[in-house]
Amino acid sequence: MTTSHTSDANGAGATDAANATDAAVRAELSRLRDSIDNIDAAVVHMLAERFKCTQQVGHLKANHHLPPADPARESRQIARLRELAESAKLDPAFAEKLLNFIIAEVIRHHETIAKSS
Repeated sequence: MTTSHTSDANGAGATDAANATDAAVRAELSRLRDSIDNIDAAVVHMLAERFKCTQQVGHLKANHHLPPADPARESRQIARLRELAESAKLDPAFAEKLLNFIIAEVIRHHETIAKSS
C-alpha cells in the first residue's frame, strides 16, 4: 500500500507540475497574442493612413488626366520594399506579394476616382 501511496504522491506532484507548466504556457501564449493583436491594430491604422494619402493621389491624377497606374514607380517601390524586408529579416517575396495586393487596390481606387471625375 505504501508503494501505491508513493505512486499517488508522485503522480499528484507530476500533475501539479504539468498544471503549473500549462498555466505558464497559457500565460505566455496570451501575452504573445496580445502583442499580435496590438500589432494588427497598428497595421490596420497604418494602412488606413496610407489609403488616405493614395486617395489624394488618385484625385490629383484624375484632375490632371494622369493614368491610375504608374508602373515605373510601382517597380521602384517593390524593389525598395524588398530591400526593407531583407534588412528586417522578413521574406522579401512575402513583402512583394503584400505590396502588389495593396498596389492593385490603390489602382482600383484610382480608376474609380477617375471615372467619377
